[in-house]
Amino acid sequence: MVMQTNKLTGKEKAAVLLIALGSDVSAEVYKHLTEHEIEELTLEISNVRKIDKHVKGRVVDEFFQTALAQEYISQGGIGYAKQILEKALGTETAKEVIGRLTSTLQVKPFDFMRRTDPQQILNFIQHEHPQTIALVLSYLDSEQSAQILSALQHDLQSDVARRIAIMDRTSPEIINQVERILEKKLSATVTQDYTQTGGIEAVVGVLNGVDRTTERTILDELAVQDPDLANEIKKRMFVFEDIIVLDNRAIQRVIREVDNEDLLLSLKTASEEVRDVLFGNMSERMAETLKEEMEFMGPVRLRDVEEAQSRIVNAIRNLEDAGEIVIARGGGDDIVV
Repeated sequence: MVMQTNKLTGKEKAAVLLIALGSDVSAEVYKHLTEHEIEELTLEISNVRKIDKHVKGRVVDEFFQTALAQEYISQGGIGYAKQILEKALGTETAKEVIGRLTSTLQVKPFDFMRRTDPQQILNFIQHEHPQTIALVLSYLDSEQSAQILSALQHDLQSDVARRIAIMDRTSPEIINQVERILEKKLSATVTQDYTQTGGIEAVVGVLNGVDRTTERTILDELAVQDPDLANEIKKRMFVFEDIIVLDNRAIQRVIREVDNEDLLLSLKTASEEVRDVLFGNMSERMAETLKEEMEFMGPVRLRDVEEAQSRIVNAIRNLEDAGEIVIARGGGDDIVV
């Protein structure tokens, strides 16, 4: 197949680009693709027989300009990117580059707030309706949202957290309405598709960043309002693989607390990093015994492994509640002196 025009599909451009970049760079790119994407792109590359050098040059230039625009957007938003590109490429080319980028990449609403100090955001939204605050926080980075949630009035905290947790899909119309309420110029393009935001994972990300006192207050109030939701959030607050964030003293305390059979089962699917951390905090004899038992342990049900890991996580949370260990979180509540 001879490519002599620049009227190529996205897949064809991707194939041309990888061919132009060479096998070493292409191999690195493949590491970041899904199996389906790799299959489709490999098929596209295999169909390429000859590439016109002018087409190749245009594809590489387009990629460079788009990557540059995306970098400028991440630094200062679309307006900033357009301003810089106009100086470098001219008004028409800059418009084309921004148009290509925003037609294929979704620029999230409230993007400008990601580069704003959380205290300024707090001052700006703290008197808004709790649903508005929840919508804004669900789009921000977890660290920003955690700081803002921690600083809200106590009667607002659990309400906002609950609204984030039960939020499912928000229509572009609602997002635009909130933008108008906040009187800010946000994303230059908002797709007409419904945007997934909020949910359990979002509120877990936020709560994992707040101080322990704020977390307890919110979860206690949620337990009264919606016990099932509170339990679901608690389950995801600290997962088994997070053991690596504990200090050695805390890990040793956990090992003494939990059943050896649970430790054995939990290590069946544990990452190498988690295994090293746990074995490194056991006595040499205990570590050797567990390793030997693992070696001769036959197949086990995944459900049994997950239940064992869950029991260990519950033990960790109970030890934290009792003040015997500390799980690192944002805020000054966890500073140890």
